[in-house]
Amino acid sequence: MYRTIEEFMRNWNHEANSTQKVMDVLTDASLNQEVVQGHRTLGELAWHIITSLHDMMSKTGLIFDAVGSHGSQVPASAKEFGNSFRQSSESMIAAIKQQWTDESLKEINVIHGENWPNGLTLFILNCHLIHHRGQMTVLMRQAGLKVPGVYGPSQEEWAEYGLLKQTD
Repeated sequence: MYRTIEEFMRNWNHEANSTQKVMDVLTDASLNQEVVQGHRTLGELAWHIITSLHDMMSKTGLIFDAVGSHGSQVPASAKEFGNSFRQSSESMIAAIKQQWTDESLKEINVIHGENWPNGLTLFILNCHLIHHRGQMTVLMRQAGLKVPGVYGPSQEEWAEYGLLKQTD
């Protein structure tokens, strides 16, 4: 649980930037990649991340403009994902800075049937982002996309650096 807005911002900036890198690699052809039939596609996962920002944070009373909403049509253009995530994230951050103080993080709202302080909601939002971004990277590899490094170089980046140990 975050106790200060600054603490959240430090984490969010890293995670949102990493997620932005992943969103920006998507291609139109990759959006329909799925791990198995009947599970979310790469495009559906990306759109879920984007729409979750507003869906979750609006339950706290935070007011901001965001792209799409839960259940809205998944875009067909990969470019829309990167732009939509950037726009929604920046709008959410601006709203938090304008509408909340550190004391706001203690306010409790009912989310998913439970009483969550806003600081916990921000923590869970960040974890949710990380969780689905990880799923996206698996589907990206299956779709033949180059996965960007998040917490260090990806396998593809190690190979570019000439540091990937080849196994026979």
